[in-house]
Amino acid sequence: MSELLSQFRLARLPDEAEAFRSDVKAFLRAEMPPAPADVRSRSWMGFSAEFSKKMAERGWVGLTLPREYGGAQLDAFSRFVLVEELLVSGAPVSAHWIADRQSGPLILKYGSEAQRRAYLPKICAAQAFFCIGMSEPNSGSDLASVGTRATKVAQGWRLSGRKIWTTNAPHCHYMIALVRTSGTAEDRHRGLSQFIVDLSLPGVTVRPIHDLAGDAHFSEVFFDDVLLTDDALIGNEGSGWEQVTAELAFERSGPERIYSSIILLDHWIACLRRSADGEAHQETIGRLAVHLATLRNMSITVTSQLVRGASPIVEAALVKDIGTEFEQSIPAIIESAIAGDPDVDIDPDLYRTVAYLSHISPTFSLRGGTREILRGMIARGLGLR
Repeated sequence: MSELLSQFRLARLPDEAEAFRSDVKAFLRAEMPPAPADVRSRSWMGFSAEFSKKMAERGWVGLTLPREYGGAQLDAFSRFVLVEELLVSGAPVSAHWIADRQSGPLILKYGSEAQRRAYLPKICAAQAFFCIGMSEPNSGSDLASVGTRATKVAQGWRLSGRKIWTTNAPHCHYMIALVRTSGTAEDRHRGLSQFIVDLSLPGVTVRPIHDLAGDAHFSEVFFDDVLLTDDALIGNEGSGWEQVTAELAFERSGPERIYSSIILLDHWIACLRRSADGEAHQETIGRLAVHLATLRNMSITVTSQLVRGASPIVEAALVKDIGTEFEQSIPAIIESAIAGDPDVDIDPDLYRTVAYLSHISPTFSLRGGTREILRGMIARGLGLR
């Protein structure tokens, strides 16, 4: 067996993490207002600063961060349980999502002590929301080719360029941007650095991008000679590639990469239970359940590697690639099932939900790294290139 495949040894959630699940369920029953499936299916794209603050009051934003910085200091298994319950209930979590999942852990690992003291308590209190500044026009997921540049000046750094497909930028306070600080785009991995960019600074412009569903989660962000102080640099100048690849392991392996269509699947099953047509779709539902169980176990395995302090970059890419394919298949399968029996009355909420996910599902294999980039990484992990 290849070294990559041998990394996927069966792992299980510890008993204390499963015990935590009942607390999360009780919180969601109390704090989640009733909402139709098409609204809940927006879960980790749904923005509610009020909901995030309620979670922060329970200590559940920055769940894995140390107590000295305001976190709950629980492990990644507990975070897996928290995220899983939030997604299957359709909670609006995107306000704090990026800061909790990757900005906070990145600052903890690579930031200075001053940066930890400045940003982590605000993240844990849901007072600082972050977005990701990786993709650019003409570079997409090929992060090594980014052209946005920070030039050293007497007052710090002068930032110029543009980022795109930035989630929730109009609502966020900060961006962690991957930019070039030396050399050219042809230098690939060398000369890249990460900066914390205050989005209220002069020279920053944010333009929302409307998608096919009518939502505007994504944005373009322009930097026109934005002046950053020296303490905006995370880690060492030129160490951005190492840092960002470690950060992507958090982004690519989580339950959000397998549960984006779970509200639709659950609602379809509920509709079938109320009708006489459930038996006709048993085989399909069984196949989807098996795929979901396998992917969930793979995601827990990657979580166990994060708990051990490893950086499972290729393993996370494998989960993300297979997971997004699964997420995309669900609306396509349910659309086909509905179209296959046009005489059956269809629940209007099921129609709205499947329509929304059919519109948005092509993005599942783009966000967090395109399928082509991920498969190249997997091929290298298997020793095939």
